[in-house]
Amino acid sequence: MKIAVLGADGQLGRDLCPRLAALGEVVALSRADIDLRITVPRYIASAVIALRPDVLVNCAAYNLVDRAEADSITPFEVNAQGVSSLALGCDDIGAKFVHFSTDYVFGKDAARTVPYTEDDHTGPLNSYGSSKAAGETFAQTAAPNSLIVRTCGLYGMWGSGGKGGNFVETMLRVATQGKPLRVVNDQRCTPSYTADVAAATVALLERGATGLFHVTNSGDCTWYEFAAEIFRQEGLKPELVPVTSAEFGAVAKRPAYSVLSTAKLLAHGIPPLRPWHEALAAYLTERQNKSV
Repeated sequence: MKIAVLGADGQLGRDLCPRLAALGEVVALSRADIDLRITVPRYIASAVIALRPDVLVNCAAYNLVDRAEADSITPFEVNAQGVSSLALGCDDIGAKFVHFSTDYVFGKDAARTVPYTEDDHTGPLNSYGSSKAAGETFAQTAAPNSLIVRTCGLYGMWGSGGKGGNFVETMLRVATQGKPLRVVNDQRCTPSYTADVAAATVALLERGATGLFHVTNSGDCTWYEFAAEIFRQEGLKPELVPVTSAEFGAVAKRPAYSVLSTAKLLAHGIPPLRPWHEALAAYLTERQNKSV
């Protein structure tokens, strides 16, 4: 089996590639290979046909949430039109298309307090979320046997190539600067470790799963609670201040509640991913081991 991975040098791609190697030959395509070309349908179609993979995994995305509010064209070109081209190319050659999406496809239900299932209607609050929701629809339409994995708050050893880090690394870096840390305490979700998301994705592929699946670590927290746990586990005591989303003043609106139900994973024989605080501990341990 040949498995091509777009965005292989990102934090999720780097955790996926070694795990996918158990299923067959992995062809890793970096951001440099596809970033400027994913929006050109003819290039994408020809590239997919030339590779002729059995599985095409798309980890590439435009994920600069705040910047997307000022430039809504680029997110849609990459996250929607580019995804459609990839899915069509896969369908043409009979390859399985695997695509990653986000909890930010939700948010308009301001009163929500129950985890979203795969059957719930989307309702994004920002341009990034809208582009990802469109990409989901295009993928399912163009490649009916596709596998779409929605996840949330990813962090991994390699950081995020497009953002230059992740939430955990940002918190640890800023904690050393001696300044008060203002973190929102009214957005509840499930930060997820890329190693765990990657392992569950491989398990879904092994089972021949198709359709939409939620894949996150277990439990939920606010970003403030997540930051507090990072500092507790690392033995740090910076001045951590909880603020509301309105007080923080981000350009793009975020969901107040975007916890994803993973019951469908269990129904397909995949145990729930470990609780988010245990996943964080594993990440911090891996981080420490890498620095030795």
